[in-house]
Amino acid sequence: MKPKTVFESPKSKILGAKNKFLSIAKGGVILLKKGDFIELDYTGRIKDDKVVFDTTSEQVAKDSDAFNPKFKYQPVIICIGESHLIKGLDDALIGKKPGKYTIEVKAEYAFGKKTPELLKLIPMRLFAKDDIKPFVGLEVNVDGTLGIVRSVSGGRVIVDFNHPLASRDLIYDVEVKRTVTEPVEKTRALLELMSVPFEEVDIKEGKVVITTKTKLPEPAVKGLVETIERLVKVKSVKFKTEEEVKKEGKKESEKGKESKTEEKKEETKEKKKEKKEKTEEKKEDKEENK
Repeated sequence: MKPKTVFESPKSKILGAKNKFLSIAKGGVILLKKGDFIELDYTGRIKDDKVVFDTTSEQVAKDSDAFNPKFKYQPVIICIGESHLIKGLDDALIGKKPGKYTIEVKAEYAFGKKTPELLKLIPMRLFAKDDIKPFVGLEVNVDGTLGIVRSVSGGRVIVDFNHPLASRDLIYDVEVKRTVTEPVEKTRALLELMSVPFEEVDIKEGKVVITTKTKLPEPAVKGLVETIERLVKVKSVKFKTEEEVKKEGKKESEKGKESKTEEKKEETKEKKKEKKEKTEEKKEDKEENK
């Protein structure tokens, strides 16, 4: 039977006062801590009605009528303590061993409580401007913020910008499959979590080279470099386009050819020198025999 955790606050006694900051339990079993990379399978349900709202399992998604053919169902690799998960789930994993758990997360540590300030009154004319006919339940994007239409009355529309799961207690069935230790795998996971398009990740002597199809914006690169260096603990991180890598490869190839040419020249010189020395030795031998 899977252990169950109820997460109530960041100062919860889930871990117990004695082992909160330990990384190894009795018997040498590794306990999860902030900064660890883990491979995780999970299914999130609303506590009240058991409706599945998120899962890494294709079968669970199909069984619960939540299947999305565009989504790739597979375990995810995250770094604990880096807000890759909702706070309640993230914090509850600290001090756990790899394995299966059922974790209950209170609303305030999931998607927060609903606030009246996020119910906005929007004039109907703004919708008409974009040829949109609002109705209750319609999801809308207003200035980059997603909301749901709660009421339509005359020339006024009330849109709720609270998260759809605000004020809902949640239950997660999770399986921590393993801890991830390889720097390449950690780097690839971070890039995927941040939706950064890349082709290859290569690490030699603690130096990371990430190959991309096109050049990324400099501010984005700076932030990515800082994050990867901090979490993966590598010496340096460089982003290079495929074109830059090809050019560097070509230069290295040309240097190699030049080096071989020089070696051949030196070899030829040595052979000529040896031949000359042998010829001179033969002459000397002949002179002595006379």
